[in-house]
Amino acid sequence: MVKKLKAEIPVTPSSGNVFADLGFAEPEEELTKAQLASHIRQIIKRRRLTQIAAASLMGIDQPKVSALLNGRLSNFSSERLMRLLTALGQDVEITVKAKPRSRAQGRIRVVGTAFV
Repeated sequence: MVKKLKAEIPVTPSSGNVFADLGFAEPEEELTKAQLASHIRQIIKRRRLTQIAAASLMGIDQPKVSALLNGRLSNFSSERLMRLLTALGQDVEITVKAKPRSRAQGRIRVVGTAFV
């Protein structure tokens, strides 16, 4: 009987930010935008809104809603995404606090609660 040898696949642990792992210039901003867009997608899905209805609520056109839902966020700033969330009836809170000593650098984090 011949034993098959399994090739070792190198594994690199994630930093917790896929955009940093992929070498993006502004990984914190990219992650923040992706998280905000994810919240918008969840709200639209939960409310069963069409792209046209969502566009009307948010004050943008349908192609922009399509881009947002498909993760094409280059034309959206974090600030704009936060305004879209408020247009969808969500409160957006920004909290600034000291980082723990165990971490070398501060971070940006998007934390969501239940959506209506």
